[in-house]
Amino acid sequence: MPQLNPSPWFAILIFSWLIFLTILPQKVLAHSFPNEPTLQSTKKPKTEPWNWPWH
Repeated sequence: MPQLNPSPWFAILIFSWLIFLTILPQKVLAHSFPNEPTLQSTKKPKTEPWNWPWH
C-alpha cells in the first residue's frame, strides 16, 4: 500500500513548510496598511450626565 510509505509524503511536507517559512513571511511583512493608526490621547474625555426628562 503506497499510503504506508512515508518517504514521498515526508518530502512534500518538508518542502511545503520550507516554502511557507521562506516566502510567506516576506509577503506578510511587506503588507502595508492603507491608513496608518493615529496616536490617541491618554486623557479621559470629560463625561457629563444626561438631562433627559423622565417625567
